[in-house]
Amino acid sequence: MKRIVILASMGLALLLGGLAAAPRKASAQDAAAETGKRKVRTKVAPEYPALAKQMNVTGKVKIEVSVTADGHVTNTKVVGGSPLLVTAALNAVKQWRFEPAAKESTEVVEFTFGSQE
Repeated sequence: MKRIVILASMGLALLLGGLAAAPRKASAQDAAAETGKRKVRTKVAPEYPALAKQMNVTGKVKIEVSVTADGHVTNTKVVGGSPLLVTAALNAVKQWRFEPAAKESTEVVEFTFGSQE
């Protein structure tokens, strides 16, 4: 029984060690940082959902947005966050307007919902 535990521990250690040494893939946020973030012309703050407030749900919501050359948000994709907070963040970011640019871009927007709101 001890041998099985020791072998399992060694296997887990090797697996985790291999993951640490593996090269990190670029994320959508890294890509946005590399291409240079577009400035936001008009921001709309999300409303803190009543249910989330009652349940003391806090945290961050990350959304990947596609922005047209003229600055309008055309597509959104939730990257992470509590399902209780996501809808409010999506509704807000769809109203944002960015500065015009030469071509369409993808940006990652992060909203923080906390007890101070």
